[in-house]
Amino acid sequence: VQLQAFGGGLVQAGGSLRLSCAASGRTRNSYGMGWFRQAPGKEREFVAAVRWTGGRSYYADSVKGRFTISRDNGKIAVNLQMNSLNPEDTAVYYCALNTVYGSTYFALSNTTSYGFWGQGTQVTVSS
Repeated sequence: VQLQAFGGGLVQAGGSLRLSCAASGRTRNSYGMGWFRQAPGKEREFVAAVRWTGGRSYYADSVKGRFTISRDNGKIAVNLQMNSLNPEDTAVYYCALNTVYGSTYFALSNTTSYGFWGQGTQVTVSS
């Protein structure tokens, strides 16, 4: 399985960016996809996730109301629309394929629920 992320870049505070991630290969045993981010000197943290069944989405409190995750037309792919960006959103963003069944926020926000990871895409928000 390979995940390819697109869409990072440099944006001013208050601006928007859209990240995309698509998976290829043996993705049959997946339950959804998520985004995590890692800023310099910090641990990787959960951003958002969506489950294939039912389309339920999950968000970290820090991005709720500003970010929207959505599945791309029934594909094993997701988009992350990021609005009202601020410098604290600066990080490398990683998409990941959810391969461990779970429907709680705790499960979907845990890195151990994801078996495959993309290469990361840099998002930089200037003040």
